[in-house]
Amino acid sequence: MNINKPYEEYKISKIPYINQIPKGWIEYPFYAIAYVKSVTKNVDEELLSVFLNKGVIKYNQSTGTQVHKPSQDLSNYQLVESGDLVLNNQQAWRGSVGVSKYRGIVSPAYYVFSLSNLINPKFGNYLFRDAVMVNQFVLSSKGVGSIQRNLYYPFLKRVRVLLPPLDEQDQIVKYLDFQLAKINKFIKSKKKLISILKEKKQAVVNEAVTKGLNPNVKMKPSGVDWLGEIPEHWEIKPLRQLLKPVSVKNRADLPLLSVVREKGVMLRSEMSKEENHNFIPDDLSGYKVVDIGQFAMNKMKAWQGSYGVSSYNGIVSPAYYIFNLFFDNKEYFHYAIRSKVYVNFFYQASDGIRIGQWDLSLNKMKDIPFFIPPEEEQSEIVQYIPHEFKRIEDSISKLQQEIDLITEYRTRLISDVVTGKVDVRDIEITEELEEIDIDEIEEDFNDNEEVVDSEECEV
Repeated sequence: MNINKPYEEYKISKIPYINQIPKGWIEYPFYAIAYVKSVTKNVDEELLSVFLNKGVIKYNQSTGTQVHKPSQDLSNYQLVESGDLVLNNQQAWRGSVGVSKYRGIVSPAYYVFSLSNLINPKFGNYLFRDAVMVNQFVLSSKGVGSIQRNLYYPFLKRVRVLLPPLDEQDQIVKYLDFQLAKINKFIKSKKKLISILKEKKQAVVNEAVTKGLNPNVKMKPSGVDWLGEIPEHWEIKPLRQLLKPVSVKNRADLPLLSVVREKGVMLRSEMSKEENHNFIPDDLSGYKVVDIGQFAMNKMKAWQGSYGVSSYNGIVSPAYYIFNLFFDNKEYFHYAIRSKVYVNFFYQASDGIRIGQWDLSLNKMKDIPFFIPPEEEQSEIVQYIPHEFKRIEDSISKLQQEIDLITEYRTRLISDVVTGKVDVRDIEITEELEEIDIDEIEEDFNDNEEVVDSEECEV
């Protein structure tokens, strides 16, 4: 059966950017099918939030990186019941909307609507997040900043909502759930392969800086039970012989630096929004100078790998340790010290002080052993690692392209079906594939830091 079959008859549409709709479908003004509600004083209900690309989710299922946190006083938060439509007043124009499958409360800054019984809630969740509606939210909003546009109800209530008959909505939901289950499983498998390849990158470094490149070399005990053996001809030196603490006061002419766990020392001006989320005080007088070739470490997050040899002159937070590095091949040192082997050492030398932050003991750090191959081997390892990285990254890039393409197809498929470009009324769905857990796959698909923009909007 042709799944791209159009409807037999169409009629002219009044919806912006849509020329025609199936003859049996009806356009309703928004106010005729969505009714404003604002029920407050339900402080014991579960907190909900609205994410771009996710719709309405439980707040405790979010990433925890929200810019806006819940108010301590929840008395003005609005009750949302299953099947209610929720729109973020300032972010609806970007698609921060959804029909909730949960009962809970949301910020007073949101619009909450109960929906007409003319709408299957799951169909509504597909429709209201599609471009056919989001484009109209844009036209109903006015800019108040770079990414905030207030949605005005006098304009919103005139927005056109396209609805097929209820039985047809039910079939569309059934069809889209079926297709998206397959698509999301495909994406999940590709993401799993990407995770495996990223772990392989770490394994390449770990193996090279603890075992070398010659599998036949004679080995000796490393002196560390969990690490095992290292090549017999390698030296072992404590870090205190390679790293000497320094502290130079702030210079106003130098740029701000920070450490990104996956990349090392970076200019804050070149960091992404996700990477550059730490607070910067107005008074930088306590900040420390870092010179090119020095080793900078966030002592509170060293256990995560937040450190590296700097390629920049700049300043960093007072919470950093700065060291002069007495090691000729700084590139080798950077690869080795950022391997999981040494991250584990720093984890063991840190003491927890609060969630997400552990204070690295400088005295314990000084005794961490560093395994040093001869200079010629260091050079070989430094050449080997980037070569292996490129091979792995090429594979990751191909997988990412597959994810991007299927994601674009997913978006287009939803749009084509909910706007009537494709007729799915006669498509039969097998019982076997209907049993796939759509919600589980959907959440896994959306919660994707590498490939999906899951930026959260105000709670």
